[in-house]
Formats: sequence, structure tokens, C-alpha cells
Amino acid sequence: MLSLTDKAWSPYAAGVVIGLLQIPAFLLADTALGASSSFVSVAGYVASVFDPAVRDMDYFAKYMTSTKYAWQSALVVGIALGALISTRLAKTRRPRMSPLWRAALPVSGFGGRAAMAFAGGFVMLFGARMAGGCTSGHGISGVGQLAVGSILTIVAMFVGGIAVAMMYRKV
Repeated sequence: MLSLTDKAWSPYAAGVVIGLLQIPAFLLADTALGASSSFVSVAGYVASVFDPAVRDMDYFAKYMTSTKYAWQSALVVGIALGALISTRLAKTRRPRMSPLWRAALPVSGFGGRAAMAFAGGFVMLFGARMAGGCTSGHGISGVGQLAVGSILTIVAMFVGGIAVAMMYRKV
């Protein structure tokens, strides 16, 4: 039986739970699970503080006028808080720097790791917006709806990830 104090959940059980989250997402918020559009919403709101004309730009207006994007922003905050609560309940701590991370990228200290995490997150978010959604949007929601574009996107993500891993591991 699943418990909130377990150190890890079966990926199958976690997948079922995440898949079932689609039901309230569609019924209550009229949207699919996704995360990358929330960053566009927040960026639009922050930019509009400095330049109100941002609200009239087609790209930002779409994300700033719909409540479903506010719901997705709450989802992103909930993911971070859920991860924090989960580690506290399970009494788990990650090592400061894993041996795999140390071997792959010779960065040291918090600043180096933070810079790498920011750069990686920026590239990932940029790619997600170019693909019209993130892995959760395409992989969970799109594939769950059997959307051909989402299925192709997920295949491309796996192929790209495997290719990059092979380059780094020199397999």
C-alpha cells in the first residue's frame, strides 16, 4: 500500500496517480496537465509591470487572459511544494553532489551547480515552448488523448535524450 512516508513510490503507481489527475484537470479547470505555459503567464505578468503594452501582444495575451494558465501556475507551485513535503515526510535527503553529476560535469560548489541548473532549465523551457508544450503536457496529457503531435514529440524527446546521453557517455 502506498504511504506518504515511503522513501520512493513504484513508478507504475506514481504513473497511475498522475494519470488520474487528468480527470479533475479536465472536469474542474478545463485544461490538461502541463507546466511550461505557466512560465509564459508569469513572464507576461512581470513584463507588463514594466511595460503595459505586453498585455496586448498576441503571444502573452493568450496566456494572461485565461484562468487555465493560472491553474497551471498553481500546479507548478504545488509540484515544488509537494516535492519538499515528500522529502520531509519520508525523511530523505539527497547527497550534496552525486558521483554521476561530479563525473559528468566538472563544476564545484553551489554557484556552479546553480548556474548549470539555470542554464539547463532555460534551454529545456525554450525547447518546450518551441514544441508547444512540455514533457508533462505532451507525455501525460497529449499521449493520454492519443494526440499524434504529442506522440511524435515524445518519441523525438526520447531519441534526442538518448543521442545526447550517448555523446556524453561516448557509447
